[in-house]
Amino acid sequence: MKNFTDNKNRVTVRVPGTSANCGPGFDCLGVATTIYNYLDLTLIRANKVVVESSGEGADKIPRGKRNLTWLAIRRLLQEVGREDEFKGAIIRMKNNVPISRGLGSSSTAIVAGLTAANEILGSPLDKNGLLRLATELEGHPDNVAPAIFGGFTVSVMDNGAVQTFSFQPRIKLKLIVAVPDFELSTRLARKVLPKNVSMKDAIFNISRASMLIAALVEGREELLPLAFDDALHQPYRKKLVPGMSEVFEAAKSAGALGAAISGAGSCLIAFTSARARLEDKIAESMVEAFKLHGVNSKALILNVDKHGAQLIRNVELGIRN
Repeated sequence: MKNFTDNKNRVTVRVPGTSANCGPGFDCLGVATTIYNYLDLTLIRANKVVVESSGEGADKIPRGKRNLTWLAIRRLLQEVGREDEFKGAIIRMKNNVPISRGLGSSSTAIVAGLTAANEILGSPLDKNGLLRLATELEGHPDNVAPAIFGGFTVSVMDNGAVQTFSFQPRIKLKLIVAVPDFELSTRLARKVLPKNVSMKDAIFNISRASMLIAALVEGREELLPLAFDDALHQPYRKKLVPGMSEVFEAAKSAGALGAAISGAGSCLIAFTSARARLEDKIAESMVEAFKLHGVNSKALILNVDKHGAQLIRNVELGIRN
């Protein structure tokens, strides 16, 4: 990966926002999207951390050594035995991913820090190594995996180790995300879930998650309307997102192949074939359905990101040199 910066201890990276679960793939399936956060990182020897941020949630991002990106950087430095060499950092962020909406904002912060620091240090870790650390920091791989690899990812935890399968769908999809004007914490969204589920619900999800992957890999668009439904988390979380069921139905009525909560919410995401050219109609219908339940929202029309975290020229970021 070519270093585009003049300073050997400085790089700029771009990391995609992500949507986890995709309906039935609870805590294991994710997709990278074409909405991005940017990080310009300089590692320094001084024991100080400077954080500058702009864009989404800039006023809520912790400064100094409590910053999540710095925590990821420090973890990588520890992993490769160079924490005594670089004790601080200058972190400049430009964020487009909404915070606490289910589009992987925390994952982008972690993956950006790991990717940028790894590049500065000469890439001692490969993508699987970065995934291992990112999963450790995030607690689960469903968002960090697509942020690293791009495309769709299926992740499995095996005795604490993560294995990920990354693939590009053979159907060109448009992703329509309705972003409501309220946040929803992952902690609250997990708190409403049951400790146990029935065999019937487990089979329901296994069959649909399997169908979803098979349809995407084989390009079987006609099977997708069967594949996005869920019985493990969405029925319990719908009380946290006013009008959720109606937004789903509005999207499907407008031509969506399926709809789901994006991650833990509060965003809702619909999937359609790009060739159908229905994304504008679907977006309008989702925003209107939310409005009927007293929720203001905006719609994002996105594609599947193919590359995951990438090094870029820092001039694209508009950050002063």
